[in-house]
Amino acid sequence: MRLYFTAISALIFGTLFWDIGSKRESTQELFVVMGALYSACMFLGVNNSSSVQPIVSIERTVFYREKAAGMYSPITYAAAQGLIEIPYIAVQTVVFGVITYFMINFERAPRKFFLYLVFMFLTFTYFTFYGIMAVGLSSSQHLAAVISSAFYSLWNLLSGFLIPKAYKLWFLLMQSLVNCFLIPGWWICFYYICPIPWTLRGIIMPQLGDVETKILGPGFEGTMKEYLAVSLGYEAEINGFSAVGLSVIVLLGFILLFFGSFAVSVKLLNFQKR
Repeated sequence: MRLYFTAISALIFGTLFWDIGSKRESTQELFVVMGALYSACMFLGVNNSSSVQPIVSIERTVFYREKAAGMYSPITYAAAQGLIEIPYIAVQTVVFGVITYFMINFERAPRKFFLYLVFMFLTFTYFTFYGIMAVGLSSSQHLAAVISSAFYSLWNLLSGFLIPKAYKLWFLLMQSLVNCFLIPGWWICFYYICPIPWTLRGIIMPQLGDVETKILGPGFEGTMKEYLAVSLGYEAEINGFSAVGLSVIVLLGFILLFFGSFAVSVKLLNFQKR
């Protein structure tokens, strides 16, 4: 059922954003392309997280019974619960990625296509493991769904898409570019510990970060690469490290964090009612 839903979703997104990837003449068209990338990741990611929760909740009840009988080790069960999802996510990534990439008409470059699939896979994986973790840390599926929904909203709000993290402002007196944060300082830390900004950075930079096409917009005239750096804070390097490579490492860290939290919850927490 998940694969059928993935294929249908891919066709919907492909037809909705048909040939958008080739339109790069204005800042407005740039935001439409970014919106296509952003919505594709969020939509299927949230669906993965939500759809896995009822299954994990039911299987946890069986696990409690088998654990009491000494049949299951908590760590073995947690590992199996996580690893069994990987093949499904891989197939899901290929189906969704191939259909959307060519229907949206992103640039036909092997490196860009490969990185598109890589970040789709990492995104679907951490969303799935987040859903599993939410059930592991909650007493019921319904509570897990409520908590998950709250974090989806926060992730969405502070992802750097609705409200850009920062833009660069030219100070004439200092003759330098400085970052001006649009997300308030007391929330900027949440931006960095939220996985979606790293997905956006990783999926946008390979597609658009090297594009030298001239674009026009309110108060801006330059290349798309310059606009991403100046107006949205998407630069090729972060403190000397590749932005794409660092995004991969951070997303892998989130995957391990969510999976590890589920494993610990299974071992230490017991919500069984007698």
